[in-house]
Amino acid sequence: MTTTRAHGEAARDDGRSAGRPSGRMLASYSAGSVGTGAFSTLPGLVLAYYLTDSIGVAAAVATVVVLVPKVVDVLAYPLIGAISDRASHRTGYRTGLMLFGALALPLLFVATFSAPTQWGTALAGVWVMGFFLLASLAFSCFQVPYLALPAELTGDSGVRVTILAWRVAVLAATILVVGGGGPALREAAGGGATGYVVMAVAVSALMLGGMLWATLGSGRRTVLRADAQVGDLGRQYRDGLDALRVTRPFRLLVGLFCLQAVATAVMLAGGQYVATYILGNEAALTGLFLALIAPALLVMPLWARLAHARGKVPALATATILFTVSALMLIPAGMWPGMWVHVPVAFAGVAYAGMQALPMSMLPDTTDMDRELGGRRRSGAMSGLWTASETGSMALGPVVVLALLAVTGFRSGGVADQPEPALWAIILGFSLVPALLTAASLLVIRALGREHPSWTEPA
Repeated sequence: MTTTRAHGEAARDDGRSAGRPSGRMLASYSAGSVGTGAFSTLPGLVLAYYLTDSIGVAAAVATVVVLVPKVVDVLAYPLIGAISDRASHRTGYRTGLMLFGALALPLLFVATFSAPTQWGTALAGVWVMGFFLLASLAFSCFQVPYLALPAELTGDSGVRVTILAWRVAVLAATILVVGGGGPALREAAGGGATGYVVMAVAVSALMLGGMLWATLGSGRRTVLRADAQVGDLGRQYRDGLDALRVTRPFRLLVGLFCLQAVATAVMLAGGQYVATYILGNEAALTGLFLALIAPALLVMPLWARLAHARGKVPALATATILFTVSALMLIPAGMWPGMWVHVPVAFAGVAYAGMQALPMSMLPDTTDMDRELGGRRRSGAMSGLWTASETGSMALGPVVVLALLAVTGFRSGGVADQPEPALWAIILGFSLVPALLTAASLLVIRALGREHPSWTEPA
C-alpha cells in the first residue's frame, strides 16, 4: 500500500495515530455534504412539482424528463470512479475532479430552474432535462471521489463511523436548511419562474462554499492511495462491477442502500403534493421538512453511539424498523388529514439519520474487504458504482410518484380539484410505498449480519 512522507505527516497531524480524527479534518470532510445534500435533496423535492405545476408538463412526460438524465448518469458514474482512481494512484489525491464538479455544478443547477417558459411547454421540458443531465454529471465529478475519501483518510473502521456520522449530521443540517428554506425562499420571492431562479441561486452559493472547502481541505489529507493500473481505463471502468461480483458484503450493501434510497426518495418527492393537495397549503412543505430533518440533526450522535456499543448492523436494523412503522402511521392521513402527520414524520426523521450514516460507514469497510479478495484498492470505482446506484434509486422516487399520479388521473397545471384516486395515490406514495421498501430491506440487513459478523459487534 503506497504512502508518502507528506501523507504520513498528515496522518499524525489529524490525530489518527491516536484513533480519532481531528476536528479540522472532520469539518472539512463534512462540509462537502453541504453540496451533495443540497443537490440530492432539492431536485427530488421540487423538480417534479416544478415540471407539472410551474411549466405545465404532463405527469407522464415529466417522468421521462426526470428519468432520462439519471439513466445517463448511472452509465457515466463508473467511468468517473475509474478516472478518480487513476488520479489517486498517480498523485495520492482526488481533488481534480472534485474541483471541477464544485465549480460547474452551481452554474448548471441555476440553469436547470431557469427554463424559458415562453418557448412553450415542450421546449421548456427539454431545457430542464438537458441542464439537469449536465448538472448531475458535474455533481458526480465531486460526489464519486468524495465518497471514496473515507477509505483513504483512515484505515480504522471505528474512526470511519465517526467521520460518516459527522458527515451525515452536516447532511441533515443541509437538508433542513435547503429543503425547508428553499421552497420558503421560492415563495418569498413571489413564486413562479422568478421564485425558482432566486431559490436556485441561493442554494448554489451554499453548494459552492461547501464543496470547495471539502476539496481544498480533506481532499488533500488522504494517507492511502488507490491501487489502480494506470493506462488500463477500460479495466478500471469494470472494476466496480467486478467488486460487486467478488465482494458479497459490498453487493448486499448496495442492494440495501438502493431499497432505502428509493423509499426516502418517494417520500421526499411526495412531500410537496401532500402539502398542496392533502394539507391544502403549498407552503406546508416547509413544516413537513422541518419535522423530517430536525430530529435527524439531534439524534445523529445517538446512532453513532449505538453502532459503537451494539454494532453497525443492529443499529441499522433498529433505524429501519422505526422508519417502517413511522411510514405506516401516515396512511390514515388519507381520511383524516391534519397537523398530526408531523409526529410520525418526525419519528421517520429520527430513523432517517441512522439509515444514512450507518450504510455509508460500512462502504469503506467493504473496500478493505475487496482489496483482500481482488488484490487492489479500487475505492473510486466502488464509490462510482455506489453513486450510480444511489442516483438511480433517488431518481426512482419522483418517477414512482409521477407514475402513481399519471395512472390515477392527476391533472397538471396547478388544478386544485383532483380526483379521489389521485389523492390516495399521493398519500400511499408518502406512506405505504416507503414502508414496504424499508421492510424488504430488513431481509438484506439480516444477510449482512450473517455475511460480516464483525458488523454485529461493537465498532
